[in-house]
Amino acid sequence: MSDPVPAILEGEARGETARIFADIRETLGSPVVNLIWRHLATVDGGLEWAWTAARPIYAGRQAQAAAARLYARLDPPLPCPLPPGALAAVGVSAADLPRLRAVADGYNRGNGPNLVALTALLVDPAGTAPADPVPAASAPAPLPRLLSEPDVTPETWALVKAINLLGARPDEPILATMYRHLANWPGFLALMHASWAPLAADGRFEAAIARARSLSKEEATGLANLRADAGPAPEAARAALVEFTDHVISRMVPVGVALARWLPSFAAAKGAAPQDE
Repeated sequence: MSDPVPAILEGEARGETARIFADIRETLGSPVVNLIWRHLATVDGGLEWAWTAARPIYAGRQAQAAAARLYARLDPPLPCPLPPGALAAVGVSAADLPRLRAVADGYNRGNGPNLVALTALLVDPAGTAPADPVPAASAPAPLPRLLSEPDVTPETWALVKAINLLGARPDEPILATMYRHLANWPGFLALMHASWAPLAADGRFEAAIARARSLSKEEATGLANLRADAGPAPEAARAALVEFTDHVISRMVPVGVALARWLPSFAAAKGAAPQDE
């Protein structure tokens, strides 16, 4: 099993698809091509249409600026702070922590800009986006291996699917790729699920998802003026954008922001988790 929806793996992309994937990574400063783009590559004309239309929004860093404003206003709920020794107890060493933070950072580089820019392909233009400066992004850290069901134990895969349902529809067809990277640390996924589940149970997580969706639509109306004329949207591509922006990306934006704020810094964790020799 690779992806739960049709998608082209980055390593298997060829020709124009590979060229666009490389341009997406470079333009966003992201270590990965997010699932929405890899899925659009399976839609006849979908990837070319969406990237042609949206690229000016990213290239001018307006998508990144809008995402930064969204992140600042989102204020997602956070689980209780991790106590000393919690990461070490689930098998996460201080040497692992920068790799966990790289997963959160890598997806925050893509999910927020994708949410606002791709929503801008679906809404009518209104007003203009603020011209907020965005500092040049540092080079992204490489991410750990993307795992699939055959790569992990049945218990770990069940955990991946369980955490993916937090804040999702019961029949959610899209498995967020971030959790497949985090599956390299099953103990951390279990700790994360135990910490996030109460936020989903009492409605705080759902409220954050709704707020992310609402804020993205506010930002998108100004960004819509920047999109390029790429011709009529392939019907399947437009349907994919609606599905992803209304659900999985809106869901993963609060998760990514909260995860980055919840993880302790490397310095704070050094005393709690042993260094690898």
